[in-house]
Amino acid sequence: MSSPIIRSFTRTPFRAAAQLRRGGGHEGYNLPTGYLFGEKPLAPGAKRVKGDWENMFLYGFGGSMIFGTALVYYKPDTNVQTWAYKEAKARMEARGEPVEYKKQE
Repeated sequence: MSSPIIRSFTRTPFRAAAQLRRGGGHEGYNLPTGYLFGEKPLAPGAKRVKGDWENMFLYGFGGSMIFGTALVYYKPDTNVQTWAYKEAKARMEARGEPVEYKKQE
């Protein structure tokens, strides 16, 4: 059952297989053109054509930022000082002590 697969791998010359594994046979990087993002300036009156991914990125990124901002704004207060203040206030009220602190003169 696996013998056709093994045979296909053994038929590939070692040098070609090594080039494929190392990613050989490509240019490596795009040569600099001197244009911003590699886009040539448009002719006067021509309109730029957006890529398919640009609207998805804009709305996805913007929506994620708005959602994240709302999460941070409405997150619960988990500060230990706030918890200690509420706990002390509840205990003082349970004992019947005054909770308000008066300014000492």
